[in-house]
Amino acid sequence: MMASRLPMAAAPTLATPQKINVIQGEYHVSADSNVMLTTVLGSCVSTCLHDPVAGVGGMNHFLLAEQTGRGTEDAMRYGAYAMEMLINGMLKLGARRERFQAKLFGGARMMAGLSDVGADNARFALKFIEDEGFVLTGHSLGGTAARRVEFWPSSGRARQRLNVAEEPAAAPPKVPVKVDLGEVELF
Repeated sequence: MMASRLPMAAAPTLATPQKINVIQGEYHVSADSNVMLTTVLGSCVSTCLHDPVAGVGGMNHFLLAEQTGRGTEDAMRYGAYAMEMLINGMLKLGARRERFQAKLFGGARMMAGLSDVGADNARFALKFIEDEGFVLTGHSLGGTAARRVEFWPSSGRARQRLNVAEEPAAAPPKVPVKVDLGEVELF
């Protein structure tokens, strides 16, 4: 009697992740496990919000903490508007505010000698998260290097890569040099 062979099941194919770049003044939300959100930050701040029960998450990217003018055409550039858009987008996908978990990135001081916009952005984001009662599960704020952030909204996983090439090099230690010029010691 011959043994019959059953057809082999096809191996599952792994889908290529859909990478969505979130640029300045934008936000994106998703519940798709195949989506990865990414952005590059300097003094800007990005908030990554996640609802672990609904499997919904999103990222925003804002330039300035607070709006100074009255116009609304550039409102997305500012923290409060960017946060509200992100929150509302997640709520539309079934997320619930009381389960929100947040990760914050950015807020670097990119140019010495100018006002520290990055620090203002970071302070705003931290205060907003605290005031809203969201759980802050991680943050990387400040410094002087740009960052690339990748965020998987359905799982809440985030990864950051610092652009250390832009980090100012540490000055070599000063070693005193002694020159015999009588009683003078030069450093």
